[in-house]
Amino acid sequence: MKLSPSKINTFLLFKLPSAYFTGVRVKSISETECTTTVKHRWINQNPFKSMFWAVQGMAAELSTGAMVMVAIKESNKNISMLVANNKATFSKKAKGRITFTCNDGQLIKSAIDNTIASGEGQTCWMKSQGKDASGNLVSTFEFEWTVKVK
Repeated sequence: MKLSPSKINTFLLFKLPSAYFTGVRVKSISETECTTTVKHRWINQNPFKSMFWAVQGMAAELSTGAMVMVAIKESNKNISMLVANNKATFSKKAKGRITFTCNDGQLIKSAIDNTIASGEGQTCWMKSQGKDASGNLVSTFEFEWTVKVK
């Protein structure tokens, strides 16, 4: 069974309700790219009337983590996944709909192939960029994912 945006969004509702109720959603996913969105609303704003940084982080992490989940599922192995580190840079106030895109699916696939082959844990840095409706860069998040065969 292939993971689709609707299946991942349903997963959010039951396993990550804070992301779901703040409006984080997967819009598209493939082996190499994932796009998530979140709209600035009352529930996810900060006192400065823009989107709270942690909500941006949830959307950005999901754009990377969903591809990790897809790659693990396609490997047919029992593999654990965990974020070990993250970095973030903010360029502009986040208002309106913010779209996060990660194009690092091949990096995590390679890390998963290496952990299967070696039995050793592997790490992989994945980057997600958030842009507003005008295409302006709002924030950039990088997540260091660790994967290991159980």
